[in-house]
Amino acid sequence: SSGINAEYGGICGPGVGVTSYSENVGAISLTKVGSKAVIACSGIFMIVISVLGKVGVLFASLPEPIIGGMYIVMFGIIGAVGISNLQFVDLTSSRNIFIIGLSLYLGLAIPAWTADELNSEENSLETGNDEFDALVAVILSSGMIVGGSIACFLDNTLPGTDEERGIASYRLATKAVSNKPLQRKIYAEPLMEKLANRFPVLRRLPFVCHDAE
Repeated sequence: SSGINAEYGGICGPGVGVTSYSENVGAISLTKVGSKAVIACSGIFMIVISVLGKVGVLFASLPEPIIGGMYIVMFGIIGAVGISNLQFVDLTSSRNIFIIGLSLYLGLAIPAWTADELNSEENSLETGNDEFDALVAVILSSGMIVGGSIACFLDNTLPGTDEERGIASYRLATKAVSNKPLQRKIYAEPLMEKLANRFPVLRRLPFVCHDAE
């Protein structure tokens, strides 16, 4: 859904870069605060900071060790929250261990190799097309894209049961949510809901609310 919204924003022609801040997923899981009102207030607060120079200077004057210490704790906890999403899968399965290990290793190794190649005189990534070279460099430099793509590909191609993949446990956890109207209000997207009501097969997509209204 983030990619679709970013593409839609690009078509509309905004004057700024449009993308999602992936760390927000971990922050929401950690704080348990996902209210749209909080997000709106945070947006207003950031606008105020950008308009009032003295407020921005106040935050810019914070010592770098304080900011660094805050980032160490924040990103460490967010990384742990991300790893905790694996609680639904069977971590005793050799299949899952292979997928997790390979995706983590290549997600770290390929971006490092790409950075070395881009900085070397004999760049093996150059094809003669500057636009294509830039696209490949962006993709291979992102550990999240590389690791996530490999994990998604392997998880959907290597044979495994629903219990191994964590699908059965995830479905049970999803069914435990008692307030279905609130869940639809938060996660349902109006246009996609209309399409899903007309074409029920769309509800199999992970970013579409599974419960019809």
